[in-house]
Amino acid sequence: MSKKVKYYYDPESLAYRIISPQKRKKYGYPALFLLASALFGFLCFVILMSTSYFETPKVKMQAREIENLKLNYAILNKKIAAIDQVASDLEDRDNNLYRVYFNADTISKEKRRGIINKKRYQELEGFDNSELVINTSGKVDKIANALVIQSKSLDEILKLAKAKEKLLGSIPAIQPVKNEDLKRMASGFGYRSDPFTKARKMHQGMDFTAVTGTPIYATGDGIIENADDSKSGYGNHIEINHGFGYLTLYGHLSKYNVRAGQSVKRGDVIGYVGSTGRSQGPHCHYEVHKDGKVVNPLNFYYGNISAAEYVAISKIANQENQSLD
Repeated sequence: MSKKVKYYYDPESLAYRIISPQKRKKYGYPALFLLASALFGFLCFVILMSTSYFETPKVKMQAREIENLKLNYAILNKKIAAIDQVASDLEDRDNNLYRVYFNADTISKEKRRGIINKKRYQELEGFDNSELVINTSGKVDKIANALVIQSKSLDEILKLAKAKEKLLGSIPAIQPVKNEDLKRMASGFGYRSDPFTKARKMHQGMDFTAVTGTPIYATGDGIIENADDSKSGYGNHIEINHGFGYLTLYGHLSKYNVRAGQSVKRGDVIGYVGSTGRSQGPHCHYEVHKDGKVVNPLNFYYGNISAAEYVAISKIANQENQSLD
């Protein structure tokens, strides 16, 4: 089939001439068509790639990894919640049991958990799962802070416990003379008849009668402050400074078994019963001082006597009889 020829009329020559097509138009239109087709095809490809209908193996693998990551974070958050509950229980016992027992101030929830500054998680922002990661990180940091505070609290409790143990060892808690060595408990704390003047006078301790040479025991841990006859009327006497405001005095001894400055433990033999000083017979005059004030020694005999023995001693001690010094 022959190619169609086009003509145009030339008015100058008054004749028809053949129209010859320009090369640019000849090749331009096909090229433009091909370029437009290519751009349209690329656009369709991009759209298909961004949909779930057309996924490469790599995209599918990444999607599975993201779902797996979300599942792991969910499991991690459950474990964090369990740890947080255990930490909360420990904090509750610490505040309401340990710290109460040792007279320590409680620690507030705000101090235990701390205030998390969100600026510290700025590098975690801008990702698809940033909120999940930031929330989990915040929970972990709060628990970590709580554990640090709890560890410091337990260190403090340990120190307080050791001090408490020292306090319990220092309190005068036994009789200075054993029951089996006693003849009788001659006089108690309170107003008694003075053996020399017969006048009613405050008796600041308790008198334990026993034969001369009967061992006298330290009633609590402490340091020997005095072991001499420097106090008028007490004769040979010993004073023990127990710390925590406690001091005990043992009077009318026949001899000493300790010296000033020596450390003693509860139950150590510190001297022996006698009748030195202002005394009417062999006995141990025993006093307990707390914060500089004389207190009734009867209130401290819980370390080596039974309830029945305490009742019997209390009955005798409360009788307003004559003291031996």
